[in-house]
Amino acid sequence: MIPQFLVDFDLQSLPCLETDVIVIGSGIAGLYTAIEAGKDLNVIMITKNALLESNTRYAQGGIAAVTSEDDSPAYHREDTLMAGAGLCSSAAVDALVNEGPEGVQELIRLGTSFDVENGELALTQEGAHSRRRILHANGDATGFEIVRALAAQVCVHERVQVWEHHFVVDVITVGNECVGALVQRPDGQRVYVKASATILCTGGAGQLYRYTTNPEVATADGIAIAYRAGARIRDMEFIQFHPTALCYPGAPRFLISEAVRGEGAVLRNIKGDRFMDKYHQLLELAPRDIVARAIVSEMEETKSTFVYLDITHEPQDVIQHRFPTIYETCLNYGLDMATDWIPVAPAAHYMMGGVKTDLNGESSVARLFACGEVSSTGVHGANRLASNSLSEAIVFGRRIVNRIRELAPLAGSVDLTHQLEGRTGAPKQAIIERRLKLQKVMVRYAGLRRSEPMLRKGLEELQRQLPIFESELTKKEEFEFANMLTSCMLVTLAALKRKESRGAHYREDYPQRDDAEWRKHLLQHREEEMMEEFSDDV
Repeated sequence: MIPQFLVDFDLQSLPCLETDVIVIGSGIAGLYTAIEAGKDLNVIMITKNALLESNTRYAQGGIAAVTSEDDSPAYHREDTLMAGAGLCSSAAVDALVNEGPEGVQELIRLGTSFDVENGELALTQEGAHSRRRILHANGDATGFEIVRALAAQVCVHERVQVWEHHFVVDVITVGNECVGALVQRPDGQRVYVKASATILCTGGAGQLYRYTTNPEVATADGIAIAYRAGARIRDMEFIQFHPTALCYPGAPRFLISEAVRGEGAVLRNIKGDRFMDKYHQLLELAPRDIVARAIVSEMEETKSTFVYLDITHEPQDVIQHRFPTIYETCLNYGLDMATDWIPVAPAAHYMMGGVKTDLNGESSVARLFACGEVSSTGVHGANRLASNSLSEAIVFGRRIVNRIRELAPLAGSVDLTHQLEGRTGAPKQAIIERRLKLQKVMVRYAGLRRSEPMLRKGLEELQRQLPIFESELTKKEEFEFANMLTSCMLVTLAALKRKESRGAHYREDYPQRDDAEWRKHLLQHREEEMMEEFSDDV
């Protein structure tokens, strides 16, 4: 019921531009791959908002890489595999931990200024890391610093064109080969961009949920685009809910970085009691899924909508120096981290699944690549280890460009017309209402804790929205909603299929991890039944 293309078109009648590489998205994955590809290839970078607006911009904690003498790639590998709960790809993790340090040095060469203490890179520790290996910038503004530095490079790059406020409606495929993208300009006009390689760097899917740490742009566009194009989508049931998002009247669900707990903050229920010792031996530094569910359990037990995060043991000047953005944001809402316990609750944060790729970032559709949160490289498994995502984008961005350099140029012209019979006019119900209803359905039925009755009810609600694909979609908001609905369907179907609890996927009716039956991935394809694939983690 989900069509191959969102709109009707005739490529022969559209303006056509040609380039070597299309990069879709402007977070760390998009910016870095554009810079890397631009060394010897022509690149068009397309972003639906402003250049600096992406999930990366809001990443606080940092980037994980081995840089100290008391750490090693072997330790980093072990921590990543443990967090991934049996579903990581060993080869992908090896690539991350061994190539990540050079990626950090590359970011420094490109102008990123990480924090330094006593002449050495400053490192902190986050949940499930056995060593201090998290580099950060300006205390808790790591993502913004990386985006600032990379965007400055892109803006003056002779071989990189940046198209802001342009929307990629779909990628164009001939057979099982991607030959470019259908793009809608800010004025509503459409253009076909032909390219030898197309890279999805569209970020995450937090906006599928009512409560999220992600910005408005995180609408799972790349996953839906790839699914319509015939790419395999993997592990969509694994959505990480960050345990500690600000939960305060009038405030957005602002992320309170895991690094705050890494620096000694403790969790307390509304009675003031510290509670993590009831749930895990690592206490507040347990893997995120465990901490998030523990918080929900405490909220239910105490009939509250939040718990407290307490770092009042630290001096005010230390907190201000280490977490300036978080401190200032809380202060704007009348909360002083140095003296007040901060009310927090879980919120949708990171998508472990996405477009399945090989070790060179290529999807199951030739010439279509995915990098960053939109991808499923195998690094994160069932539960991402904190701060591995920024490293992953750099490591696999470089691998993608190396693979693209091996590709032969596209041959010949592309003559393709798509016409779906029976498309009606514009959607009758306002998209903003549809979007809010969709987000509430996902929170209620496919959120942090799931069960078969809940998931089936959620699926019924989502299916009622499917007639949107029979409408004539013309606006960015309509395309986003169609992409969100597609991705919500994929999440819910995968969550229903996996009858166990593992990593970020928790089933109340199947609360135990079942390695004998479920140590495998779920693959979804537009024209095939859901498939199972055994994990190669060891």
